[in-house]
Amino acid sequence: MSADQIGFWDRVAERYAARPVRDVAAYEEMLAEVAARLRPGDKVLEIGCGTGSTALRLGPQVGLWLATDLSPEMHRIACARPGCAQVQFRQTAAEARQAEAPFDVICAFHILHLVPDAEATLAALFEQLSPGGLFLSKTWCLADLPFWMKALLPLLRLRGWMPPARALRAAELRAMILAAGFAIEEERTFGKGKHSRYIVARKPG
Repeated sequence: MSADQIGFWDRVAERYAARPVRDVAAYEEMLAEVAARLRPGDKVLEIGCGTGSTALRLGPQVGLWLATDLSPEMHRIACARPGCAQVQFRQTAAEARQAEAPFDVICAFHILHLVPDAEATLAALFEQLSPGGLFLSKTWCLADLPFWMKALLPLLRLRGWMPPARALRAAELRAMILAAGFAIEEERTFGKGKHSRYIVARKPG
């Protein structure tokens, strides 16, 4: 993340942590989909974990869930939450090399459109994934939003209600994941978030 993005997430961290999930049914459906792909002994890396909600929900069913975020305030809130032995929180960049690599599963939920260089981040994640390992991502494709919604984005950023973000198209997102070396196995959306693309990809081997 850039300094502007870190500052944004630090400012909104408390409100973000207190805000209820907007589409509970869609979130639960996604959690169930991810959970079905996990095994008890898996080592999992999650980048952009925020305040740790997903890590704390899914972490207990794997061997290790390493949840990372670059925002100091997000990290502080995550660490203060009641946790479990399998979940570890770490303040670090999305593309950082982790000592626990290689991982069986890497998760990137609502983060690829926020990192400074998505291509470099994907390359770093591919390198840290075991052969045959899974890459599970969910990404806002802002360039595919209706025109009236896209027209609002600059105003939201100007008022400090939205962080700097890359306006990706779904086709561009798929191409980046493939270019990093992954094989895409499935793509879908959950609930009303038709422009938030969930992609299941695998590292060959």
